[in-house]
Amino acid sequence: MHILSKSTFIRGNQCLKSLYLNQYHKDFKNPVSLAQEAIFEQGENVGLFARKLFPNGIVIGVKDYLNIDFSIEESQNEIKNGRTTLYEAPFAFDGILAVLDILDCDEEGWKGYEVKSSTELKEIHIWDAALQYYVIKNSGINLKDIFIVHINNQYQRKDVLEIDQLYIKKTVLKEVLQLQSLIPEKVEKFKAVLKQKEIPNIDIGPYCHKPYPCDFISYCWKKIPSNSIFEIANLNATKKFSLYNKGIVEFKDIPRNTSLTESQWQQINCELEKGTIVNKSKIREYINRVSYPLLFLDFETFQLPIPKLLNSKPFQQIPFQYSLHRLNSKVSDLIHYEFIADINENDPRISFVEKLINDCGEGGDILVYNMAFEKTILLELARDFSEYSYSISKIIKRLVDLMIPFKKRWYYVPMMKGSYSIKVVLPSLLPELSYRDLEIKDGATASFIYSSMIDGTFSGNLEKGIKSLLEYCKLDTLAMVNIFEKLNSV
Repeated sequence: MHILSKSTFIRGNQCLKSLYLNQYHKDFKNPVSLAQEAIFEQGENVGLFARKLFPNGIVIGVKDYLNIDFSIEESQNEIKNGRTTLYEAPFAFDGILAVLDILDCDEEGWKGYEVKSSTELKEIHIWDAALQYYVIKNSGINLKDIFIVHINNQYQRKDVLEIDQLYIKKTVLKEVLQLQSLIPEKVEKFKAVLKQKEIPNIDIGPYCHKPYPCDFISYCWKKIPSNSIFEIANLNATKKFSLYNKGIVEFKDIPRNTSLTESQWQQINCELEKGTIVNKSKIREYINRVSYPLLFLDFETFQLPIPKLLNSKPFQQIPFQYSLHRLNSKVSDLIHYEFIADINENDPRISFVEKLINDCGEGGDILVYNMAFEKTILLELARDFSEYSYSISKIIKRLVDLMIPFKKRWYYVPMMKGSYSIKVVLPSLLPELSYRDLEIKDGATASFIYSSMIDGTFSGNLEKGIKSLLEYCKLDTLAMVNIFEKLNSV
């Protein structure tokens, strides 16, 4: 029976306490969010699609974890019978189970391929491949090479998807061989931890977030109070844990000679004194610069690791929805426009940009929250659909960033906790407006729901799902209107 797997080995390499909790206290885990589900699903799809690099293979997989020996034996039998390409082939050695994404034999011999949905080779991938190599080599398979296969984010899709261009195969044999001598010692340490009767006494540290955010953070961090040093905005992890290891946890404990930025001290002092920052002159300058009619605009996008749309790249943000509120004057009624692409459209960007140009009209400033995002989307639309580039460029020139007064701390209240995200600013300034009662509460969930609609995996009521998307996006721009009016009032 196997004691460790590739995933538990990687977990143990990150934190021994996490390894133990995962084995005996799975109920302590953080709940999996829809955004995390989307990441897992993307990774699975990237792995399945990569099999096209080595066609005509056979899927082995693990049929039954209670009878893992059967699947392992099946891998060995297929190899003995001359099979040259195996997918999800399991191997075991010294109580470690390794399931390789792709095992292929060419004229040089057997080679292993681990597929990742990332766009670059990471250090953690090397350890992943090193364990796979260790188990497979000791199972009697003479691996000549081992590769990490990842997405090429520079690839731009044409009419036909070019599988060899979509993926990059990178040999990591040299790095893997250098780690082989370290693996037995680590394996024995991990096994010893799993034999313990009590949870390892390991405090929080940078490893709680690297290389992956741990799914036991809620359990391990429950002793950390609100308004701790870990909530100081834009303070790097090294400095946070340097303070923590000196026993400095709460804002009130921070020595006044601690080297922090002016913005960070503002956050701390506002919290300790329960005060606010309102720079009326800067806010007045900002308000006086905008010209009516005022438009408040927000986009929603989805991204796919395997591009489906012509001229799109892996993980490119594809706009599918917007909300637009319009104020013709300070005293006029609020007008609302909205758009969501038909899930059956070949390319949602075309109808998106056509209606956007029409709804934005010709005059007035367009307020967006975090202008860099909308500007990037618009520039990509102008690049990919040159017939609309002139109209799009005029929209870009009209953009004004509503985030600026909060990013620059012209307006700040303690409830913002150093953040200037609209999801934090809105309830801080206008508690009566909230995302709390919506079915969809954030952009990552909106993206996941829409992308699942277009690929046919959405399990909910389609009409209700579309309505929820529209309600969410509408609140984003309504929030911007109310935030602007709040600034205007001071």
